[in-house]
Amino acid sequence: MRLELRGITKRFGSFTANDQISITVEPGQIHSLLGENGAGKSTLMNVLFGLLHPDEGEILIDGEPTTFTNSGEAVRRGIGMVHQHFMLVPVFSVAENVVLGFEPTKSWNRVDYKKATEDIRRVSREFNLEVDPDAIVENLPIGLQQRVEILKALSHDAELLILDEPTAVLTPQEIDALMAIMRSLADAGKSILFITHKLKEVKAIADVITIIRQGKVVGTAQPSDSEATLASMMVGRNVELTVEKSPYAPGDEVFEVRDLVVRDDRGLIAVNNVSFEVRAGEILALAGVQGNGQTELVEAIAGMRSVESGTITLHGKDITRASPRETLDAGLGHIPEDRQRDGLVMSMSVADNLVLNTPRRAPFASRGTRNIGAINENAFRLVKEFDIRTTSIHSPVSSLSGGNQQKVIVARELSRQLDFLVASQPTRGLDVGSIEYVHRQMVQHRNDGHGALVVSSELDEVFALGDRIAVMFEGRISGIVEPTATREEIGLLMTGMATVSR
Repeated sequence: MRLELRGITKRFGSFTANDQISITVEPGQIHSLLGENGAGKSTLMNVLFGLLHPDEGEILIDGEPTTFTNSGEAVRRGIGMVHQHFMLVPVFSVAENVVLGFEPTKSWNRVDYKKATEDIRRVSREFNLEVDPDAIVENLPIGLQQRVEILKALSHDAELLILDEPTAVLTPQEIDALMAIMRSLADAGKSILFITHKLKEVKAIADVITIIRQGKVVGTAQPSDSEATLASMMVGRNVELTVEKSPYAPGDEVFEVRDLVVRDDRGLIAVNNVSFEVRAGEILALAGVQGNGQTELVEAIAGMRSVESGTITLHGKDITRASPRETLDAGLGHIPEDRQRDGLVMSMSVADNLVLNTPRRAPFASRGTRNIGAINENAFRLVKEFDIRTTSIHSPVSSLSGGNQQKVIVARELSRQLDFLVASQPTRGLDVGSIEYVHRQMVQHRNDGHGALVVSSELDEVFALGDRIAVMFEGRISGIVEPTATREEIGLLMTGMATVSR
């Protein structure tokens, strides 16, 4: 399929999200649309997929002008879309999700799941997307859930596949697997629109790169161009891809986890006798494949999950069984892994979300009465300082892009006085300019003599921030190493093929 977008413009009131955007995607091509958060990438794809209607411009498929009034028409025309937040029914099987809305039927209008299963197995073999059609989706790891989304599109005979920030929640191993799948699809003649802000991935997989900034196409680039060139085109200024840190000079111990045991939602042990400490002026980076106990560990530290045994102390004070409010009041900051579930109240405004951790404190409240002026002043300052892209501080935070939602949480936590910061996937969904700023703030927190635990599945982030690197595997610390360790050594620890004694 050959796709042309000509002069696409989309406005929301006085705000122009897409401004005269034109791109062409050839058959068998992986065309990357690169841009920072709020640049208009997802809006453009929603226009293409029939979820939004353009105010100006036209869509041409194989040279023929086309309009879609809904996503069903786009699917029937051969366009498939894999959203950043998966559109799957967790309690349904893979087969049930794939055929949902397009169910093959037999006599008496019964769904023919045998045919559906056969079709899924055929397509999965053809494109190296092996997954059990009978598996329940909620029991699958994130990487396999994404395969289900891709299978769903291909089963509907998609010739153009839109992948909107497809690696935002994937581990490095799952990202490698996805890249291989994308290349096999392109080799089979499928056209792919790859929307992202991750430079390494673009350079690794894209055939053509179009860069948009603030709703406009600002240029095209080649995968051979340097990351620095791509970053500057994307953000509009030079970007420091690796933030410099002052020499490592740890002080006294400020935070300790000792012999911690925590169970997951199924009642199984997820954190198994974990111990570590963090000193003042130190960032301990925690690496590991998702699902090895990192989530439960952070939730226990933040007071969101009960502890079976062991202790958690902050400046010598036992906070093992403290509530989330008590942990915040003790001086612990928390950037949660799931921003929408644990970090934000989606129906509330940007301004109110920026004071969720201190709503009862001066200057934001006095004697039970909210100080609206102080709340708004705080919001204006943080929106500017952290470059949060929003039409208004009074807009619901649900109206922001995923990356800008993350910026709200990071701004809220890093703008108050903290003794210790726990950050789980702090830059997930952020572009290079925002990552640079967040890393600077976290390094400054460390340089000011505070401690931090950073949990990340991004090895680049682990190496960039960690003064020491701990690795979790199957609920245990498999090793704590210096940042001079190689990626191969970290990889072996992540898969349990090696251990390092402390």
